[in-house]
Amino acid sequence: MATHSYPGLLARGAGAGAIAGVAAGMVSLFVVETQIRAALAVEEARNAGAVGHEEMFSRGVQVVGGVAAVVVVGIALGAVFATAFAAVHRHLPGGSDFGRSVALAAVGFAAVGLLPAIKYPANPPGVGQAETVNDRTVLYFSLILGGLIIAYGVGRLHGLLAARTSWPAPWRATAVAAAAAAAVIAVLLVWPAGPDAVPPDVPATLLWRFRLASLAEVLTLWAVLGVAFGLLTEAPKSGRGAEAGNPDPVRGDYQGRGLR
Repeated sequence: MATHSYPGLLARGAGAGAIAGVAAGMVSLFVVETQIRAALAVEEARNAGAVGHEEMFSRGVQVVGGVAAVVVVGIALGAVFATAFAAVHRHLPGGSDFGRSVALAAVGFAAVGLLPAIKYPANPPGVGQAETVNDRTVLYFSLILGGLIIAYGVGRLHGLLAARTSWPAPWRATAVAAAAAAAVIAVLLVWPAGPDAVPPDVPATLLWRFRLASLAEVLTLWAVLGVAFGLLTEAPKSGRGAEAGNPDPVRGDYQGRGLR
C-alpha cells in the first residue's frame, strides 16, 4: 500500500499553503488594496490641517510586505492544515483525499474565516481606535475558538448519530445542520459587539466593499489551500502505487514514519 509519512504530508501542506498564500496575496494586491487606498484618502481628508507623522515605510513597501506576509501565513496555515488532516481524515466526508481536503478547508473557512467576519467584519483604515486594539483582538480570536469548538462538536454529533441511531442519512444530516445553525446563532448572540463605531465620514459603499474584498481574500486562501493540498495528496496514486492496484493510501493513521 502506498503510504504518506507525516513529514511528507507536512511538506505537501506547506507547499499547498504557499500556493494559497500567493493566490490570496494577488487578491490582496489587486482587490483589497484598491479599497485601502480609498479609505486612506478619506482618512487624509479627515486629518487635513492636523499635525501628522511621517510613515516609517512607504505605501509601496507596505503593500509588498503585506503580500509577503500573506504567503508566510499561508505556509504556516498549510502546515496546520496537514496536521489536522492527518488527525481527522477518517471522519471527513468524501471518497478520496481530494474530497476530504476540500471538506476540511470548507470547515476551516466557516469556523475561522466566515464566522468572525459575520460578527466582527474587517474595517478599513480610519475605522477603529488604537485604544481598543487589545479588546478587538481578544474578541476576534475568542470567536475563532468558539467556531472551532462548534466544528468539533458537529463532527462528534455526526459520528454519534451514525453509530448509535438507525436514522436515515438525510435525517442525520438535517439534525446535524440544525444543531450547527443553533450553535452559530447562539455564539453570534452571546459574543459582545465590536467596541468601535464607524465614523460618519466613511461611506457605506467603501466600508462594505472593503469588507467583501477582505472576505474574498480569506476565501481564496482556504479554497486554494483545500484544492491544492487535495491534488498534491492524490498525486502519489498516479505513480507506482496506483500501477500496483493499491487502494486509497489514506486508510489508517498517520503515525511514526508512515501510514500503515
